[in-house]
Amino acid sequence: MTMPRDPLAGASELCRMGAAELAAGYARGVFSPVEVARAVLERAEAVQPELNAFTRIDHEGALAQARESERRWRDKAPLSEVDGVPATIKDIVWMKDQAVRYGTISVPAVEASEDAPSVARMRAAGLVFLGLTTTPEFGWKALTDSPGFGVTRNPHRPDVTPGGSSGGAAVAAAVGAGVFHLGTDGGGSIRIPSTFTGIVGLKPSFGRVAAYPASPFGTVAHIGPMTRTVADAKAMLAVMAGPDPRDWYQQPGAFPSLTAAAEKIAGLKVGYWSKPPSGSVHPEVAARIDQVVQALAAAGAVVEPFDLPGEDLHAVFQTLWFSGAAARREMVPAAGRAKHDPGFQAIAEAGLKIPAAEFIRASSMRAAFGAAMDAALARYDVLVSPGAAIPAFTAGLEVPEGSGLGRWTEWAGFSYPINLTQQPAAVIPAGKTGDGLPIGLQIVGARGQDGRVLAVAEAFETAGIARG
Repeated sequence: MTMPRDPLAGASELCRMGAAELAAGYARGVFSPVEVARAVLERAEAVQPELNAFTRIDHEGALAQARESERRWRDKAPLSEVDGVPATIKDIVWMKDQAVRYGTISVPAVEASEDAPSVARMRAAGLVFLGLTTTPEFGWKALTDSPGFGVTRNPHRPDVTPGGSSGGAAVAAAVGAGVFHLGTDGGGSIRIPSTFTGIVGLKPSFGRVAAYPASPFGTVAHIGPMTRTVADAKAMLAVMAGPDPRDWYQQPGAFPSLTAAAEKIAGLKVGYWSKPPSGSVHPEVAARIDQVVQALAAAGAVVEPFDLPGEDLHAVFQTLWFSGAAARREMVPAAGRAKHDPGFQAIAEAGLKIPAAEFIRASSMRAAFGAAMDAALARYDVLVSPGAAIPAFTAGLEVPEGSGLGRWTEWAGFSYPINLTQQPAAVIPAGKTGDGLPIGLQIVGARGQDGRVLAVAEAFETAGIARG
């Protein structure tokens, strides 16, 4: 076992700053977007050989965007409050004139002719795009490794996984290779890597951030921010969020505002969700989250035990997820399928065998569970739980060695239920195991109440309750 280390060790001061600090420096002329871009690009290159966070680091494009941002700040005409802040895009989301690989070598890269809605909004805000981050093939699992792009590793300990499927984004955030990092989450793919690498991640309410093209995994898939602080997650979500006519799944009408009053811990009504619908909770994770919950109660929160109201949730999720994998595989020409990740191939084949009646039944069970969870979040301000039931484990594996588990979904029981319900859920750092691996705290809110979830997360972060 390698010794744990500080992911920001060796990072320059410019790589450690958040969005507000960078913008203040740009406005005062203390440093420029070009200086920052050079620093974070250097940082990305420095960690890439060991950690494999990127599929492409775009020096030329990033520096060109940084020069434009520098000019705007000099002319006192920034496009937004975060103009010039460095960002990355997960290599599964369209970015104009970039070759998007979807983590696969089974099909040629997609030369995107337009930005995805979230990327377009980030571009309009003047962000500086550093490059594309690693993902497993088609984002199929909560780890980040693939036959075509290798194994992505955790900056706390390179022998263990950073999780996934937004693992490259999580690593880039943790090491200071950018401030804003776009991730996607269909069963925990923002929250699990955020937990495993000790950063902040938010799966927004479904539809808060528009998606195009639509995910083959359907309406469990969300797009959201991954950052080192809650303040940066709030700022990034404000940039990304909004309607787009290309996303038919977005509901008409406005979401509740992202602006929320500061939350006080005293009087907050909290449901403590401690039992996942699949898998078991690692003893150190359970003990640490118990400590956090006790600290919340000591600070005046009203904490009650909470059990999920649904049944057979693991089977429901796997029915929907495996069917999505089957649909995605059917888009691949037969000649390319031999190049698939064997795990992706296995779940796609399982998905092809699911009868239509079983899919409809799972969808109906999902709807009943979602309604019950909506009712629960009318009784509580937030739910809290572990960000993941287990700490990070050996890189390149789908399940921990000796666990007896078969698929990643079995240990992701604190994640996929909230994809089924489409509610917002944030993960913040909550301490470490005895051998130095991060533990996360998940905060779940009512649909549309992303602002409140972030306000609660910020209150916990400010009070230091979660960090320990």
